[in-house]
Amino acid sequence: MNRLGIVIIGSLNMDMVVRAKRAPEAGETLFGQEFALSPGGKGANQAVAAARLGADVTMIGRVGNDAFGRGLLDIIQQEQIHSGYISQSESQSTGVASIVVDEEGENRILVVPGANIEMTPDDIGALESVIRQAGIVVMQLEMDLAMIEAAAAIASRHGIPVILNPAPAQPLGDELLHHVTYLTPNETEAGILAGIAVESLDDAERAARILLQKGVQHIIVTLGSKGALIVNASGSMHVPGFPVQAVDTVAAGDSFNGALTWQLTRGKTLDEAVRFANAVGALTVGKAGAIPSLPRLQEVKQFLQEAADAEPGAQ
Repeated sequence: MNRLGIVIIGSLNMDMVVRAKRAPEAGETLFGQEFALSPGGKGANQAVAAARLGADVTMIGRVGNDAFGRGLLDIIQQEQIHSGYISQSESQSTGVASIVVDEEGENRILVVPGANIEMTPDDIGALESVIRQAGIVVMQLEMDLAMIEAAAAIASRHGIPVILNPAPAQPLGDELLHHVTYLTPNETEAGILAGIAVESLDDAERAARILLQKGVQHIIVTLGSKGALIVNASGSMHVPGFPVQAVDTVAAGDSFNGALTWQLTRGKTLDEAVRFANAVGALTVGKAGAIPSLPRLQEVKQFLQEAADAEPGAQ
């Protein structure tokens, strides 16, 4: 059977990004400094992140029959991502996200999923032949949860590894988690999934241990500038991040997931893949926007070389 490489089942949104000194409080009106329309959505971001590194990516998703949807399809095709399984809704508009980025680079996001949420378990069941040809399947939580559960079960039935980025955060059932090979929560998401507060590296490991008991094989807790924590049956490992000046954190987690997936399909060890993904995430926060901020392979190689040269004792 010919494998399709990476199959990403995920959201496609148009991001409406406002830059301001700070986000408004309840009932408050502030002047922003800058506005931009930027293609995004966690699924599209992850697909482009992997494709720009050289991965063979097929995307499954849905957009509206509108200008935003056509614009997103154009972007996906320009990035050499296979788009034949992205359908158009006749009843829902393309998903949108309203994003406020403050002067520290932190973001607050409100998503209206639109057509993304329209895909059903029956829709994904009709694409079983695509999923079973995947080298690896990647999903997030900006789509219908029942559809995500069905897709994970299909992949598991055919022995296809599943990466689940559990964002936006929400509780998940053990049956879904049992089908997940790699779970990539941030600290907040890990705490919600495990039912404990995560405020330290030790807390993150405790949360990951709880998730291992629910059937996940590998948990990678992303820690922002502190890097990531790998926890599996073999033990735990903290993979440090790279210090950079953040412009905004939009798509940082998505770039991490796209890079991690690409590295795993190339046969890298999990710690090697996470270190590379940390570098991609660091480069992403150094630029504004979602898809516009995602780096290409040569940029990542140069960044890693410069980081190696700067290490103490480097010649």
